[in-house]
Amino acid sequence: MQNSNHLVMIEPKNFGFNKQTATNNYFQTEIDGNHQQAALQEFNAFAKLLIDNNIDVTIIKDTNEDVTPDAIFPNNWFSVDAEKGLFLYPMFAPNRRLERGKETIDFITSKFSVQKITDLSQYEKEGKYLEGTGSMVLDRKNKITYACLSPRTNIEVLNEFCKISGYRACTFTAIDNKGNSIYHTNVMMCVAEKYVVICLTSIADAKEREEVVKTILATNKELIEISQHQLNCFAGNMLQVKNKNGELFLIMSSAAYNSLTAEQISKISYYNTILHSNLNTIESIGGGSARCMLAEIFV
Repeated sequence: MQNSNHLVMIEPKNFGFNKQTATNNYFQTEIDGNHQQAALQEFNAFAKLLIDNNIDVTIIKDTNEDVTPDAIFPNNWFSVDAEKGLFLYPMFAPNRRLERGKETIDFITSKFSVQKITDLSQYEKEGKYLEGTGSMVLDRKNKITYACLSPRTNIEVLNEFCKISGYRACTFTAIDNKGNSIYHTNVMMCVAEKYVVICLTSIADAKEREEVVKTILATNKELIEISQHQLNCFAGNMLQVKNKNGELFLIMSSAAYNSLTAEQISKISYYNTILHSNLNTIESIGGGSARCMLAEIFV
């Protein structure tokens, strides 16, 4: 099953610019002032949009006593797989590791009856990271994990995940239009049930790009290409989900939606309804968008 019918969102408590992640997340912008209230308003409007469309969402409040400015992006530190249980991932920034609080983990394992926990966070001691479904964009049906290697996506940890989960890796390197390494795979591509949205021009190496295209087409999915400009508007940071009635939706920010061409919107809308919400503060300060805010639950 490619699409989850249940999502977890973390309501922010101390949202703000994270200097520890800004070293390799070039989407972040440091702007003076306290941005918690603006981020909370965007979060609430986004969550309401999903719930109003009959999408099953569990909202967990960030109760961490430590300051966790990126708690709003939970898909990086955990995922729940129907067969393999809860995965905990090694995080690049020390203050992001604090998001793996016992209270939150206990709530998730209890609510979703998780029987097994696979903890990969020990790789942090070796300076090796794999930030969940930020680092990995999963084709669940075909057991393929697409991963652009970066300081936050280590090949050794990736191979360990694949060994445990039964996935095979399609790896490559990706850069933005300024030549910077793209920190997470999910900002440049999205795998849906019958199509893939991807910025192919971000894959500079022709052989790697050819292999990615070959892999996608072999799964019989339509390839919908986006530009570097659209990538910068978070048009790669999308997630296809199902609601309680089994209807498919592609979730994105309004900035991402407004960057799309009429032809791209038409292609995507053929497969599913598009939902988008204003996430300007979260995107500019936090450097993440709609997909980063949604942790999928497969039980």
